[in-house]
Amino acid sequence: MSKGVFWKKIACVFVMAGILIGSAGSVIAKEPEYQWKFGQTSVRASQGESYKLFCELIEKYSDGRISVEFFPDNQLGTLDEIFHAVQVGDVEMCGVAPYVNLVPGGMFNWMPWTVESWEECKMAFSRPSGVLYVPMQKAMNEVGMHILFTVSQGSYGIGNNVRPIKTTEDFKNLKMRVSSSLGCVRGLQNMAAGTGMTVQTVPWGDLYNALSRGVVDGCWSMWPSLVEERHYEVMKFYTSLDWMWDANQVVINNDIWNELPEDLKAAIEKAADEAEAHQYKIQEKMADEFQAFLKKQPNFEIYYPTIEERAEFREKANTLSIWEELCTPWLDKHFPGQNMTKKILDELEANREKVLSSKK
Repeated sequence: MSKGVFWKKIACVFVMAGILIGSAGSVIAKEPEYQWKFGQTSVRASQGESYKLFCELIEKYSDGRISVEFFPDNQLGTLDEIFHAVQVGDVEMCGVAPYVNLVPGGMFNWMPWTVESWEECKMAFSRPSGVLYVPMQKAMNEVGMHILFTVSQGSYGIGNNVRPIKTTEDFKNLKMRVSSSLGCVRGLQNMAAGTGMTVQTVPWGDLYNALSRGVVDGCWSMWPSLVEERHYEVMKFYTSLDWMWDANQVVINNDIWNELPEDLKAAIEKAADEAEAHQYKIQEKMADEFQAFLKKQPNFEIYYPTIEERAEFREKANTLSIWEELCTPWLDKHFPGQNMTKKILDELEANREKVLSSKK
């Protein structure tokens, strides 16, 4: 057999196995079937670590058939620009904060008093039947996207420069910064009803200066922001109320997802499960580290309410009225005849009782 015939036969074997042969006989890896982009706006290092892991795991579990390049820190545009690029398929995946101007049903991530612990968060957003995952998946499908996993940085408390907030009466005459997250605004206003508290919208990027200059007395914040964005430097008191829970989603263009073969969907979901678990582990560890750091700061005081004290805030927030105003119309449209508001709130309460029972 001539050398030429020999190499042609070997090349056929390698090509059938998915490998190409170079001109000098060297083995060259086959190009991926899919080459995707993952777009992200400004991202904390801990989040970026999990996003990069996710991209690497997709390539691993798809046996190299999918390659995903991670573009952090606005490299592909602003949040709105990246979001719309994923909608039309110019960018395949991104991490998104589902503000209602982008996702009309995106309010479920930030409704007050829905999730109060990491355990509840994991149950509520678990795929495929988590009580908040289900409406959020429907909301994302409505705008042409499919949720792969949820990313959370933990709980929100309330801080200020006037007094410790131990009861709802302690909101008296405070000027509180709020955002455009209407459910959170309603919850805060209800908790402080009758105290003379006022609210003022301040962009998140201007919050440090607003606190330092006394433009506002306080705001809602969370452990990463207190430390990494230095809110502790311009606030004296912080109540670990756990009345809101941070959540964003990693999504893929829905048409791209639906056209994938089932084995590749399974590979991506396996990667998503591991990346989500990785992120939870990091954020829980960092929340503990941040609290330990803050407890050492001489001019910063943390108050941890009891279960009974927290219940007073939750009751006065009147969450049912907020859900009926903001969520029920959307739920009734997308889940007709199912009374989803009651089902969701009942299951969230059941999750809470399950967590509390496990700690007794």
